[in-house]
Amino acid sequence: MLIGEVARRSGVSARMLRHYESLGLVRPSGRTGSGYREYAAADIRRIFHIESLRSLGLSLREIGHALDDPGFTPSALVDDLIRQTRERIAAETELLTRLRRIDAADPTDWEGVLQAVALLQALGSKSADARQRAALSSVDEVPVPVEALVEAALSETDPNVAGALRWALARSGDGGPALLAEGLGSPVAAVRERAVQSLAEMPGGEATARLRDALAHPDVVVRGYAALALGTRGTADAVPTLIDLIVAGRNDTDAADALSVLASDTATADQIATGLVDRLAHDTAEAPARGRLTQALAGIPGTTAVRALVELSHDEDRAVALTAAYLLQLRDAR
Repeated sequence: MLIGEVARRSGVSARMLRHYESLGLVRPSGRTGSGYREYAAADIRRIFHIESLRSLGLSLREIGHALDDPGFTPSALVDDLIRQTRERIAAETELLTRLRRIDAADPTDWEGVLQAVALLQALGSKSADARQRAALSSVDEVPVPVEALVEAALSETDPNVAGALRWALARSGDGGPALLAEGLGSPVAAVRERAVQSLAEMPGGEATARLRDALAHPDVVVRGYAALALGTRGTADAVPTLIDLIVAGRNDTDAADALSVLASDTATADQIATGLVDRLAHDTAEAPARGRLTQALAGIPGTTAVRALVELSHDEDRAVALTAAYLLQLRDAR
């Protein structure tokens, strides 16, 4: 079969077939009397093999080695191709993400593009100082897409930089709460904690709604941060979780302060006092927990809290009784 017919049947151009021959990949088995290349069936099969391997991403040099190496192992080749493809996809995905974020910054000229690139690079710098400066400048200098700020906040380990990123997120506008809520589903506990801490500093109704949802989160740390934030926002749904924090001794002082804020509403004050008393009466809490629950009643106004303190002043636990009596004295002095 002559080269023109081979090209027509295989879909490989005559020019490419000559190139294959120059590289030694395919050598026509014969020549016609006029000197034209003549391809045998084995030559055509080799051409199809070359094209198949090219479709997998191999270079012509690699194809030559694969076809001529008697020790060639297809599985090793495929494994290597999978690795290379994954690396290429990861690199392309990273590039696409960077381009999308630059586009979201909406630069008006090349200087704006370069500023956005520099800021995004600084957010990923190994230097904590550089990351902090980038976070602080993202609000006033070059707007950074909220997606980039969330990604940085969820991965940041330096407390100063993390604080700067949360500050920037709180001023970033829409989109932050939803992305941070996704971070609450991370399998990494530290990422979930950073997500809820960032949500706690986000203003607005959407952030509050996301924090309210987090009260049912299986991670006790997430529930605790959400409750503390909601307490300062006046959300009574946080009361049971705040009492849990006091019993467990985790951020119990902050939890008691949050309960005091919520107790400015009379109905909520009675709910809080009742909840504290119920835990004192029915919980199997040890002495330190009972002491913390009694102390938490100090910031709760209303008759329910007073009655509870009067009763507790006669408690069998002397520490609890003394604490309750002291708190009653303070109330009388006021």
